[in-house]
Amino acid sequence: MARSFHFKLEKILDYRRQAEDQAKLALSQARAAVRDQVRLLDRVEKELSACVAEMSAPRQMSQADLWLWSGWRSSLELDKNMAQAKLTQLELQAEARHKDLITKSTQRKLLEKLKAKQAEEHAHEEQRSEQKACDEAATLRHGRTSF
Repeated sequence: MARSFHFKLEKILDYRRQAEDQAKLALSQARAAVRDQVRLLDRVEKELSACVAEMSAPRQMSQADLWLWSGWRSSLELDKNMAQAKLTQLELQAEARHKDLITKSTQRKLLEKLKAKQAEEHAHEEQRSEQKACDEAATLRHGRTSF
């Protein structure tokens, strides 16, 4: 009777599958953070454009209004710069997560290929063993004489 195939590194393969799943989750979270930051940056840029458009409208402004507008514009420009810097940082993190996922995926695939190769070798060995047993039985029967 044929023995069933047992992969000795199955627990390591399970661990690598789990690590790959965690890397996928981390990558999706990083990409979501990038999307959120892009939305925030777009909103700040729209506010800044609205601020500049409001100032460009021809009308009388007092010194206090001009001072307030200048402070508002400076604040929005600072917010925009900070949002751009954070977006760059988040994009770098997402790229690092993507590279990590590729590495973990490659490690898992290597183990799965090893498992498939060993399973194939096991099947061939079992087939050779069965063939050998059949050959021995045929040899023993051939050597008998019937009375």
